[in-house]
Amino acid sequence: MQAILDHLKASTSSILSDVETLVRLESPSTDATHINLVQDTLEAWLKPFGEITRTPHNLGDILHCRIPGSLSKRVVLLAHADTVYSVGAWKSGLWRIEGDQAFGPGGYDMKAGIVQAIWAIRTLKTLNLEPSCTIDFLITPDEEIASHAGRPHIEALATGASAVLVLEPPHLNGDLKVARKGVGMYTVKVFGKAAHQGTEPENGRNAIVSAAHFIAEVVKLQNLTLGTTLGPNVIHGGSVTNVVADEVKLEVDIRVWTLAEAERIEREIRLIQPLEGTRFEITDGLNRPPMEPTPGSMAILEKAQKIANEIGFHPGAARVGGGSDGNFTATIAPTLDGFGAFGKNAHQKDLEFITISELAPRTALLAGLLLEL
Repeated sequence: MQAILDHLKASTSSILSDVETLVRLESPSTDATHINLVQDTLEAWLKPFGEITRTPHNLGDILHCRIPGSLSKRVVLLAHADTVYSVGAWKSGLWRIEGDQAFGPGGYDMKAGIVQAIWAIRTLKTLNLEPSCTIDFLITPDEEIASHAGRPHIEALATGASAVLVLEPPHLNGDLKVARKGVGMYTVKVFGKAAHQGTEPENGRNAIVSAAHFIAEVVKLQNLTLGTTLGPNVIHGGSVTNVVADEVKLEVDIRVWTLAEAERIEREIRLIQPLEGTRFEITDGLNRPPMEPTPGSMAILEKAQKIANEIGFHPGAARVGGGSDGNFTATIAPTLDGFGAFGKNAHQKDLEFITISELAPRTALLAGLLLEL
């Protein structure tokens, strides 16, 4: 491990330069043109390592590189090229360095993670070290907006894999992620009947009042002890103050640690009855299933911890509320998340950063794991 770490420490400025290159290629979700500029760069970087497959999509291309190794085992590296920021959103500029911190849109979530993985593979090649597995490196265009384009490719590659390693950042304290909440959103439309509020309100059926009833009932389904939350966080409805509201649209965020809780919510939310004269139309639901720890994922964690200890840091096992593409793979193959860059302030305009001195050790961890899986 020392040779790997020494090489990466000596290469830190080059690693950081590659992160800057990707960060300056702004790539908002749904902006296929900008996302494909990132994929063009990544294709050029990955091409020397293996066979490239690029699948066009209207949200941006799906990029897959198969890097040959042991035929008996196959590991998937998961990443995404999109960010939450619109082009030009960062008023402080696209790239700045302050001490040990490098700031830029999407650098932390998760372009530095992509760069670290490329440098992990590059370092093994440079040092003539053979990965213990064939590597499927997948970069999707739409993780930040639910992975509708990427999910079929993610699940297909995870099938039959020995492990899936997700290149999202580690927990804020540096721990690797063994569990993530399942995430979704219910869309609820409430239909009532319009009437004049002044002259015949009794002939109307107020959709807003019925929506308020739904909200009160849905909040009762929460179980904070089990970590189950339901957030009715967006609502639109009504027209003008003197007309009984005849339509409302409500969006409810759902977060659960277990599939059993997701199934309970799905069942009970649809049993909520509307007020007389109104009706509910409930669509959508859980988008990402929970990423629950398995014996396989915990075995990968033990190997990663052993390698990290040799390098000089000591990651624990984190459980986090946000979802990732690892949520899709956890029931298909042993999955461990958090192999991206150390830093802070994901999704915070002008504040998101990576920690420069952590680039080499975090990259060394991934390189070492690819030798031992």
